[in-house]
Amino acid sequence: MSQPRLSILDLAPIAPGDSVAQAFANSVAIAQAAERHGYERVWYAEHHNMARIASSATSLLIGHVAAHTSTIRLGAGGIMLPNHSPLVIAEQFGTLASLHPDRIDLGLGRAPGSDQATMRAMRRNPMSAESFPQDVLELQGYLSGESRIEGVRATPGAGTNVPLYILGSSMFGAKLAAAYGLPYAFASHFSPGLLEEAVTLYRREFTPSAQLSSPYVIAGVNVVAAATPEAAREQFEITRRILVRGLVTRTPGAPDYSDAEIDAFLGTPNGRQLAAMLTYTAVGTPDEVGSYLTRFAKEAQADELIVVHQATRIEDRLESVALTAQAIAA
Repeated sequence: MSQPRLSILDLAPIAPGDSVAQAFANSVAIAQAAERHGYERVWYAEHHNMARIASSATSLLIGHVAAHTSTIRLGAGGIMLPNHSPLVIAEQFGTLASLHPDRIDLGLGRAPGSDQATMRAMRRNPMSAESFPQDVLELQGYLSGESRIEGVRATPGAGTNVPLYILGSSMFGAKLAAAYGLPYAFASHFSPGLLEEAVTLYRREFTPSAQLSSPYVIAGVNVVAAATPEAAREQFEITRRILVRGLVTRTPGAPDYSDAEIDAFLGTPNGRQLAAMLTYTAVGTPDEVGSYLTRFAKEAQADELIVVHQATRIEDRLESVALTAQAIAA
């Protein structure tokens, strides 16, 4: 198996002490570095009501970064389609594709990207996920210019044929991507449990389509690459504490746990369960990271890896972007 293509999932993280504006500036810097170092694409994920993630208005962020880059592909990883009407998403991504031809991707998920209270605030129908398969086809029709709704045309959007990707972490997404003949991106960077089973099912049941003639798998993986093993491990421990602290303090009135308390919690069954979200993580020097990613791609049957550079400081993330690209190229 040849070396996998390499891409980035950028959650536009708001580092402690930073502003939202700084998070967006960091995202531009990450995309520019990815472009210089030969990455395939950078994707942004739709999340809501998360204090550390600034990518909620995903299409706006894609447009901003596209205006500050030249060649790298940009897209959603993903848009949570049940939060929106397919027509509106077709118009948004048709606009992006018209402004930045042959550079825009559209990954689609069916999760809310939020909690129950936020779902209500977004006016989302709790049953909207049930129509996800039909909504994907409706969206595809708008983008191809062959609308499934008589008398309705996406302008902009029609004829742009923005490539669609199905995102998931379960067998449902694998079966849908296979049935529709679309690329499949598995969220193994935070939900590793069913990676091998889902990819095997997808490849076995794949049906060719106008967009894609053979299966194409993208697998998510976390990366912290640094010049020394000690620096990489220190950056990872800081990031892991921040992640766990954010998950356990989302309830209003929750205490602000110290690092020692977070480390102790990670030793409990609940803590180990949260830590398992980061099962697929490469931490170390370029040689160590390169070896891990090559092995992971083979085990995951992945054509492309979409990596989340997990360091907290932007300087460390940019170094990780560069070192990881060099490791895969070598």
